[in-house]
Amino acid sequence: MKMVSKMAFAAALMAGAGSVAISTPAFAKDKKEENKAPALKLSPDVIKAAQPAQTALAAKDVATATPLVAQIEAAAKTEDDRYVAQALRLQLEATKLQGQNGAGEAALKAPLDALIANPKTPATDLPRFVYQRGVIALNEKDYATANTSFARAKQLGYKDANIDLQMVKAKMDSGDIAGGSAALQAAIDAQTAAGGKADEQLYKYAIAKNNAKKDSAATLGWVKKWVVAYPTTKNWRDAMVLYGIQPNALATLDKGQKVDLYRLLRAGKALADQYDYEIYGQWVFDAGIPYETKAVLTEGKASGKIPANSDNANSLLAAANKSIANEGSLAGLVTKAKAAANGKLAVGTGDAYLGSGNYAQAIELYKVALQKGSVDADAVNTHLGIAQALSGDKASAKATFALVKGQPRAQIAEFWTTFLDNPPVAG
Repeated sequence: MKMVSKMAFAAALMAGAGSVAISTPAFAKDKKEENKAPALKLSPDVIKAAQPAQTALAAKDVATATPLVAQIEAAAKTEDDRYVAQALRLQLEATKLQGQNGAGEAALKAPLDALIANPKTPATDLPRFVYQRGVIALNEKDYATANTSFARAKQLGYKDANIDLQMVKAKMDSGDIAGGSAALQAAIDAQTAAGGKADEQLYKYAIAKNNAKKDSAATLGWVKKWVVAYPTTKNWRDAMVLYGIQPNALATLDKGQKVDLYRLLRAGKALADQYDYEIYGQWVFDAGIPYETKAVLTEGKASGKIPANSDNANSLLAAANKSIANEGSLAGLVTKAKAAANGKLAVGTGDAYLGSGNYAQAIELYKVALQKGSVDADAVNTHLGIAQALSGDKASAKATFALVKGQPRAQIAEFWTTFLDNPPVAG
């Protein structure tokens, strides 16, 4: 998230912040003009310097304005005098900042604080001053002042589009990741309700902040929101890597569980490169599913992501073909699985059919396995749901995934459910 630049910040202050209309007989040309200005009663010495100071500031003539503003400050005796002095000082320092003449944001704090505290400051200007004070505090890492200022500015009705995100950044950077996440979600919800769509970088920002805090549950929640809002093939692939494939991922998964993430990516055409195809093919081969190894590597070659001369892919594909030939037909295993005392053979045979793309037979065998028992019900329901999803039966798949309760399989099932409602699009 970007902070407000100095140039943009100075411009915001200059927008109506520094031009002070002086309502006195000496300056008012007629009754109509007099009624436009605040009712200020100024000391003679302040009046004397105020008009030339304003003229110089309007021309961005810092050299001329500087001693005049100092003269006004020295001559100020009343709240009205001090308001004019503070407003012109703010305009002077903002002009310096806008021109990059050596003044930094710190020079704006005193006049802003003074104007915020001054009862003569117009109610229309106060919210902006409070907000800009918060921006300075945030840039200086004074998070307590930033949070207080942004909250007050919003309470006063400040409407700048950045205020909610500045509040998020102030909370996040101060270490209040949970508070910042809640504020960010509220900002996203408000933008969505208004017919807009939150920038993708906001989701990535929340993911990075929560992940750095080692809050896996919160990070996972934002990962899901991210792929729902921006379901590109790249984002889905990155999400699965972050969740469970990479070392030190959000969840610690075994190879079989990681394979179910690769199956999701394959179904969404989101496998990224040669590594994805080859490691996926290797892991299903290690699990005794050469049919899936063959299918995955063949797809990888056809897509051009696996080079034709890849020794690793070619040797693995040859091994898969040999294993398939040695196994022969799976039909005999179906009969044995249905006659077995428990569901273990039905699971293994169902996995073979899942890998070969015969989803109807895989679904039947997984149901047999669940009926016979002595199997990991969460794992079987995960695979049953995947088979139903790949067969096109979205409703049954979602109902089956809802039956998965133990972790991390429940999270894997939730990702599959999210995938069914938000399939990857090219990108």
